[in-house]
Amino acid sequence: MSAFVTPGENETATSALGSLALAPLNAVSLRDQAYALLKDAIASTDIYSQRQQLRLDERELMQALGVSRTPIREALSILEQEGFVRTVPRRGIFIVRKSKREIIEMIQVWAALESMSARLATLHASDEEIGRLRHLFDEFQNSPPSEHIGEYSDANIAFHQMIIRLGGSQLIADATKNLFIHVRAIRKATISQDNRAARSIIDHLKIIEALERRDTELAERLTRQHTLDLAAHVERNCDFLD
Repeated sequence: MSAFVTPGENETATSALGSLALAPLNAVSLRDQAYALLKDAIASTDIYSQRQQLRLDERELMQALGVSRTPIREALSILEQEGFVRTVPRRGIFIVRKSKREIIEMIQVWAALESMSARLATLHASDEEIGRLRHLFDEFQNSPPSEHIGEYSDANIAFHQMIIRLGGSQLIADATKNLFIHVRAIRKATISQDNRAARSIIDHLKIIEALERRDTELAERLTRQHTLDLAAHVERNCDFLD
């Protein structure tokens, strides 16, 4: 028997479990472990790479994590409260996909928070910490990112996470934690479109140079515009979100 509920009439869905990196849990704080692992797995899943809804099933999750139904249900309840999954009566549990308008608004909020982090980084981050940003792109200096799109996508996402960390604000880090799941997925889904990878690495290097020079205003402005350009791209090209 399939572990996933059959879609209703005129609806399509595909199993999410094959995309989720999960492993059995130990006996300590099963609910918290299940919650953390499921959330991390959802964050790592390309939830916008296809139009089909990604459906979860308790029995399959129980088998994958090696726990009973109770911690799975408790973890899913928390994730639903946070807006990452939703329960549809008689259909099942789905990973939430945001609408185009919601994604654009999330990217705009990310732009504001990340640009403030870049500003703070010019004031507080060490030279060594800023230098690590440049090393993220070492392997793409002699060949275009388009030839290594998977690796570049990972470096791109790591770059934006690192900017947040370099700002040193725990409040900003906490505020971006849940935004990251959807913004990351959209960055991954769009990085190969419209020559974005080649333009992205140019933007990144300009941001790094501004950080290295401790040019507070420029670092903040470049970081904000770079992310707002993603919002504009989503507005123009991401009809699959509607």
